[in-house]
Amino acid sequence: MKRIGVFTSGGDSPGMNACIRAVVRTAVYHGIEVYGIMRGYSGMIKGEFVRLDSASVSNTIQKGGTILKSARSQKFQTKEGRQQAFDQLVNNGIEGLVAIGGNGTFTGATLFEEEFGIPTVGAPGTIDNDLYGTDYTIGYDTAVNTALEAIDKIRDTADSHDRCFFVEVMGRDSGYIAIPCAIGGGAEIVMVPETKLSTEAVIDSLRSSWDRSKTSFIVIVAEGDEEGNAHAVAKQVKEAIPQLDTRVTIIGHIQRGGAPSAADRMLASQIGIAAVEGLMNGMRNVMAGIVDRKLVYTPFKDTIYKKKLINQSFMRMVDILSV
Repeated sequence: MKRIGVFTSGGDSPGMNACIRAVVRTAVYHGIEVYGIMRGYSGMIKGEFVRLDSASVSNTIQKGGTILKSARSQKFQTKEGRQQAFDQLVNNGIEGLVAIGGNGTFTGATLFEEEFGIPTVGAPGTIDNDLYGTDYTIGYDTAVNTALEAIDKIRDTADSHDRCFFVEVMGRDSGYIAIPCAIGGGAEIVMVPETKLSTEAVIDSLRSSWDRSKTSFIVIVAEGDEEGNAHAVAKQVKEAIPQLDTRVTIIGHIQRGGAPSAADRMLASQIGIAAVEGLMNGMRNVMAGIVDRKLVYTPFKDTIYKKKLINQSFMRMVDILSV
């Protein structure tokens, strides 16, 4: 393999630049040319390719976001769009791809390889930490710490004013951000998609604590919880316990930005190296990840369709520590 491409796709996450840097410098180390593909699959279709070398990625490891930009491409979902992307790769002599992203990115790569035979190795770039085949995804550690810093500040004002704050964190299909935020932030309750905690149970718990003269609360709500978002839950609680002074804070996209933590820089660097060397060794349609501190390659179809389960011991910790 003489020339490869690297791109980021889907939601950005802290550490993507560290991964790009590792991909580029690993390719250079092995004598492989590397091109950055701007704006994910959209840029692939348009031929937005940029030659990268070691100097191109200097002073990027500490930066959030992605220097290659990111975009979602409806056109790539069509056979015509994928044909155009393939033609652009062939015209530029690109023989393999490193895709940094999540489920949607790997779904597109799987279909692309099946139709046109372009090998792809993925790097798990998403703050949600919901991909099967790796203990941690790039950006997750930073996102949790960003959310936790905000929750600590919210705790101060909740205590000062005897209020109940409903804090919504990201996690459309997963509670991986919410649970460590609840444990680390001393929350009384956490609501995540993986558990069936009803709003009625939340009301009962808060009412019981209120009756015991507890006056300030933090309830962490993952955005994808089946009971609804933080505003919906807070409204029902207020109706049931009108004496409770409730407030809602949505931390939102702050969780995606900022300088990556040391853990995310290390993870991104390790996986970036593994992705390039995986391509060199003939791997295709797999994601590089770390499981039990060991490098593993997991088929894209497993990362897409297999469910990554929440550690139930963490849920037990929330129950014990919120008493």
